[in-house]
Amino acid sequence: MPKELLLAGPRSIRIAPYDDPELGPHEVRADAIVSGISHGTELALYRGESAFGGKRFDLDLRLFVEDPETQPYPMRLGYEWVGTVSAVGEDVREVEVGDRVHLTLPHRETHTVAPGDWLVLPKTLDPERAALLQSATIALQAVHDARLKVGDRVAIFGLGAFGLLAVQLARLSGAGWVAAVDPIAGRRELARSFGADRTIDPETSDAGWEIKLTAGAGGPDAAIEFSGRYEALHEALRCVRLAGTVVAAGFYVGGGGSDLQLGEEFHHNRLTLVGSMSGWGAPHREPGWDRPRLRATALDLLAHERLDVAALITHRIPFDRAAEAYELIDRRPEDTLRVVLTY
Repeated sequence: MPKELLLAGPRSIRIAPYDDPELGPHEVRADAIVSGISHGTELALYRGESAFGGKRFDLDLRLFVEDPETQPYPMRLGYEWVGTVSAVGEDVREVEVGDRVHLTLPHRETHTVAPGDWLVLPKTLDPERAALLQSATIALQAVHDARLKVGDRVAIFGLGAFGLLAVQLARLSGAGWVAAVDPIAGRRELARSFGADRTIDPETSDAGWEIKLTAGAGGPDAAIEFSGRYEALHEALRCVRLAGTVVAAGFYVGGGGSDLQLGEEFHHNRLTLVGSMSGWGAPHREPGWDRPRLRATALDLLAHERLDVAALITHRIPFDRAAEAYELIDRRPEDTLRVVLTY
């Protein structure tokens, strides 16, 4: 019987059996090779920090509504899953047994999916590289939301996998100057190797001030914030030029409190604050772009090695030891960038 990962409560991971459904004529079943853990969204949920406590997101109203009967646990985690097709329905023509696929679905040993849920991978693409596909897609959307042009200056806050991918994507988009901000020295060093012109430790420097002065022209045209920390979002707002743009791409939990002061630079510099979300039915802001096109573009960049992702995978942990993986990321963030589960 196959097994899946469940979050039974805050910081409580268990591996539980499940039954595979009967394969439909238009469906595909795949066996897992590797899946990647998101150190932002998944870790917030793992710690019990999210907007869903006692609430649910009403997709019709597009509004969080109070719902004390909502039971968040057990919860399934994950959206970077790579596997090998083991069976296809009788009416399936576009994929064959033995093909590798990427699914934006939770960590488990098998998945049975309908058309549109799978993306067939090039045979030459390493499964571990493919396990960064959705992360590259999310980073690409954030760069799109920043509306970067050739020669633009940009600051990127939070140098986990998303931020380090965004440093590279900003350069590919024509950015003329890139600043990268993170308290972890190893991540700043990687950002420099990926093309950042200036790296800043926000724990020892006034990040907004320093970026404003070194970028020139009154500050960067845009900033992208990935860490999900309100103090980092405030520094992003401080650093950009008059009428600049700040993209909030992190997973923010709890109240901003005194860390986010919208009456300061945000108000006085007439800034644009943009939320970056490609899930929950949110559309792309540009006509002609949608989630499938974003993913196809990210896949092309990975397959042709235009994105350097080898250094982003720091740990490989067997699926049956997944609890250790989450504990590692939670307790030693300075040692981890992307932890993957192997099957």
